Amino acid sequence: MDAPSEGVEEALEVVAGFDEALTHGFARLAGDQLRDLAGALASTPLGQRAAEAAEKIAAGSVAEEHLTVLAGGRAALLGAVHDALLSQLDTAMGRRRAEYVAGEGLSAAGAGCRSWLAELAITGWKGVDHDLVSASAQPIEALLADPGMRRLAVLLDGLAAELSASCPVATMERLPRRRWADLWTRALLLSQGGWPEPAVEEVSGTLLILGVDVQEHGTAVQVQVHGVLDERLVRTSVTVAKVDTIVGLAVWPLLSGYPNLVRALAEQRAVEVRDLPLLGGGDLVWHEDRVTLKDPVDPFVTARVALAGAVAPAVPPLERHPVRIAEPVLVEGDLSGYTFDRLTPSGPITEDVLKGASACVGLMRWDGGQWTLQPLAVQKGKKKPHNAELALSPKAAKAGEAVTVLKERAGRLLRK
Repeated sequence: MDAPSEGVEEALEVVAGFDEALTHGFARLAGDQLRDLAGALASTPLGQRAAEAAEKIAAGSVAEEHLTVLAGGRAALLGAVHDALLSQLDTAMGRRRAEYVAGEGLSAAGAGCRSWLAELAITGWKGVDHDLVSASAQPIEALLADPGMRRLAVLLDGLAAELSASCPVATMERLPRRRWADLWTRALLLSQGGWPEPAVEEVSGTLLILGVDVQEHGTAVQVQVHGVLDERLVRTSVTVAKVDTIVGLAVWPLLSGYPNLVRALAEQRAVEVRDLPLLGGGDLVWHEDRVTLKDPVDPFVTARVALAGAVAPAVPPLERHPVRIAEPVLVEGDLSGYTFDRLTPSGPITEDVLKGASACVGLMRWDGGQWTLQPLAVQKGKKKPHNAELALSPKAAKAGEAVTVLKERAGRLLRK
């Protein structure tokens, strides 16, 4: 695991060059970086088209089709990096992985937003101002009106909001180049349409929970639960809106609409599920009225007994990106050799708790050029703290009083 997979560093250098060109804008000198990307794709089906697109843009002729080809090439390179890293991890753990099966339906296109994405590429992040950001309002509004385009609409709305909050971008000391380039690439590819919808099947059985990853954002919080369902690794997520002042323990009361899920997490209970949709990428769509809580099950027992033989889900094409890797693992013994990351602020696991711990159920991630371990639950002596341990505690309830106050104030404003 310590030795990098062959070609990973080189591929990431090419992507970094493309992202640098996108930072300054394709209207400026970006030929070398784009030719490097095309060169990395030379032996692939995209090779010839990528070379033509790089030359056209370097000559000052920027068309949407050229940008789409290069966005596809960038996604392909990151997809190859993802595959190499995930294969390395699966080999180290002896983990089996299912084959991806696409559904029959095709997603719609979003032609209206492509001109704005093209303008971003031509101008570059450092040239973004409020006028350019405001030009996104009309195409995003049109996308939001179409339920079939909601995925693309939310992505673009989030990107526009980040850019607006950063304007003028030229004055920023540090730009999130990789993140913005990722969002731009994904949006441009989604806007093409023609993507097969993920295959869906209805599943029933006993879900054994390994742990939960609590992801906080300024305007939303998502809990992503990892577990084993009948020898298959699955995850299920729910998301609720919030304001940026609600953080840490105060996020748990926001999930009051999911009492079964929160109780299952806090009390570490097994869950009997009935006819829940399971997407081809391993995502279980949660329905409160289709689950029954069972007896508590120790996640370390689940990890020791069920994790090793569980089949990991396939990765959908657009999800093939190193940042997406989050594989459940059980680590026992000396934990000092691991780099821990992404400690959950709403849980009891801290750096002090990790010192001297003898076991950890966590997520292996790859970030910043190295493997890191995100703890979901740890064992330290007789104590086994986990990320949702305080979800139903008096501390969480007290921290959530701010939520009640905000709701009352919002209600008064709406009544006025």
